[in-house]
Amino acid sequence: MSLKADFELMARYNQWMNARLLAAAAQLDEAQWHADRGAFFGSIAATLEHILVADTHWLKRFAAAMPGLTSLDYVRALPLPEPVRGITFPGLAQLRGERDAMDAAIVDFTGEASDDLYALPLRYVNSAGEPHSKPFGLVLRHVFNHQTHHRGQVTALFSQLGIDVGVTDLSALIVEIPA
Repeated sequence: MSLKADFELMARYNQWMNARLLAAAAQLDEAQWHADRGAFFGSIAATLEHILVADTHWLKRFAAAMPGLTSLDYVRALPLPEPVRGITFPGLAQLRGERDAMDAAIVDFTGEASDDLYALPLRYVNSAGEPHSKPFGLVLRHVFNHQTHHRGQVTALFSQLGIDVGVTDLSALIVEIPA
């Protein structure tokens, strides 16, 4: 499997899982949504927002490094959010709208990107002002891994509340090969 096909699968998985988690979040009242549950970012709301903020930072770096990719035009137009622990989106509906748009941008981006692009270096400056040059494909792998890591935390928090988000395995999206 090429990196392109792998990353397209990961983008679809990201979109699918975020939709599942936001559907589960719709079952919570405001207090449950914002309650500090002892997770790294405290609440379910803050953890889901952290994933979106991190995705925005990374995709804006990709957009700056690859000005020819039209799939990143949506991201280019976004303001750069502060990488802080806190709530930017006051409610689930606004977070869901931004998350859905970001997930669509990620799917579009992986559809437009190529294996050749993934082999190039990505030069960027992180939020601490430190310059980096890393293999682009490995950085994108980190982005997908970061999402999965924090979604696992949110899934555990939902489980503690008695909310089953259902199947979360990537294998649910992997196509069957005829015998």
